[in-house]
Amino acid sequence: MSFDSLGLSADILRAVTEQGYREPTPIQRQAIPVVLAGRDLMATAQTGTGKTAGFTLPLLQRLSANPPAKGRRPVRALILTPTRELAAQVGENVREYSQYLNIRSLVVFGGVSINPQMMKLRGGVDVLVATPGRLLDLEHQNAVDLSKVEVLVLDEADRMLDMGFIHDIRRVLAKLPPKRQNLLFSATFSDEIRTLAEKLLHNPEQVEVAHRNTASEQVSQQVHFVDKKRKRELLSFLIGRDNWQQVLVFTRTKHGANHLAEQLNKDGITAAAIHGNKSQGARTRALSDFKAGQIRVLVATDIAARGLDIEELPHVVNYELPNVPEDYVHRIGRTGRAAATGAALSLVCVDEHKLLRDIERLLKREIPRLAIPGYEPDPSIKAEPIQNGRQQRGGAGNRGGNGQGGERRRSSEAKPAAPRRPRQGENNSQPRRPRRSKPANNG
Repeated sequence: MSFDSLGLSADILRAVTEQGYREPTPIQRQAIPVVLAGRDLMATAQTGTGKTAGFTLPLLQRLSANPPAKGRRPVRALILTPTRELAAQVGENVREYSQYLNIRSLVVFGGVSINPQMMKLRGGVDVLVATPGRLLDLEHQNAVDLSKVEVLVLDEADRMLDMGFIHDIRRVLAKLPPKRQNLLFSATFSDEIRTLAEKLLHNPEQVEVAHRNTASEQVSQQVHFVDKKRKRELLSFLIGRDNWQQVLVFTRTKHGANHLAEQLNKDGITAAAIHGNKSQGARTRALSDFKAGQIRVLVATDIAARGLDIEELPHVVNYELPNVPEDYVHRIGRTGRAAATGAALSLVCVDEHKLLRDIERLLKREIPRLAIPGYEPDPSIKAEPIQNGRQQRGGAGNRGGNGQGGERRRSSEAKPAAPRRPRQGENNSQPRRPRRSKPANNG
């Protein structure tokens, strides 16, 4: 099957061809006809399967085939994403595929000035890609009108729920017209996702391209047991021995990402960290340098697993296993994308044996073991509780996101009772001024 047979216009097909795509992926073959028919859709697919084009191509086709009346352009399609990086990536895809169409698009997210976004919205936008917090800030300031939205897309819906955006999503839904097309995309279909789908979708078509919660079959996976204190030494050894030129490394915490990047640079391996405490500019530069080959190692926290799009990424390393097993799938899904193959290595210390068992239970198989002489774990070391890991989903610490590239919880939602515990790096000795109820405007 080719893209020509899916009912897309010549202008869209021209843009798709120029991006180097010849044949639609399974998710695109199944999703595009459903969206073109105007049906609601509930779709699941692993990262790297082409799901973004699965909703952007038919969405653009529908908008361009039915242009609005003359005058100011209302927002006709709204795409919600959980993170800034993912919003930017989706926005780039929309621009690429609509370059020969009379379609205006805009990406809005927190962490940058809101004023330029307000100015661009004033000029009229057909397709708006947004993170929930910044969208609500814009709506609160009457900078965006959502009453004419024809198509709503929730991308990475499972991650949005993980990050505590359910309240923001409900607020957005209340601003939309009741008659619209709804498209929900998720890497996993948890019970929470199904509950959301029942309230959001009307008689939806369901498309499932990958087995539930399974890792990409194009990624070779290995585990190396090693003492916690020797992980960095082993990682540097492997990068040097095998001459890895592009490696995405995951840690559990922002502090851990910074520390590892510093240590790798001291080892003579160019590295940079990317997480929510970095400015948007710093994160964009780090990703750009990584893609260009100017740095060999990009150290990231979990949230980056949903926003990074790196073609033909050969290596992913779990320097620390995630607390939530599904995040392992998202992490290693950054490699082995589309038709490419990749390798994922997990460095596992004695503290993480239970996390590994949880991951293997999710995958329904044992991950092959790798042993490198000289790096065998010390059997006398006992397991210790994992500190500063990500909160289990649903816990209070997860409400409103963890700050790693997502959006902060809006202050209007904050519970006034319990005082906030200081974030990592904050000075505990200084008294805090009372929080004002003014909504945050940087998402």
